Amino acid sequence: MSDHNPYQQPNPQQPPAGGQPGQPPGQPGYGYPQQPAGGYGYPQAGAYGQPGYGQDPNAPYGYDPYGRPYSHKSKVVAGVLQILLGGLGAGRWYTGHPGMAVAQLLTCGGLGVWSLIDGILFLVKDDRTDGDGRVLKN
Repeated sequence: MSDHNPYQQPNPQQPPAGGQPGQPPGQPGYGYPQQPAGGYGYPQAGAYGQPGYGQDPNAPYGYDPYGRPYSHKSKVVAGVLQILLGGLGAGRWYTGHPGMAVAQLLTCGGLGVWSLIDGILFLVKDDRTDGDGRVLKN
């Protein structure tokens, strides 16, 4: 059985493990976690998907759970454009894939089949990207 009592007050003559005498609680090295840079838990500039000061310029809309940057373009808009105007390659023009858009334009969206399937995949799959390789946001 351990002789450690969790209710026992620390000895004021001995510094706590990792801390210095006279160091206030909550400081690094005292055994407490360090406070976040924003302080008080308020969101940093650019939180909630808006670009802001001090954010990564390569990912102004944040990152997905896999660490890939989000695009400013929506997968819902791309999917609806592709379903409604897929014969013109509208969804692919919107996402910045001109080669695929021209192919759909020349084949009338694969006689409608290719554009319909492509539009559904835009709406269902989470890994669709824009022309810069950024993941389309929901």
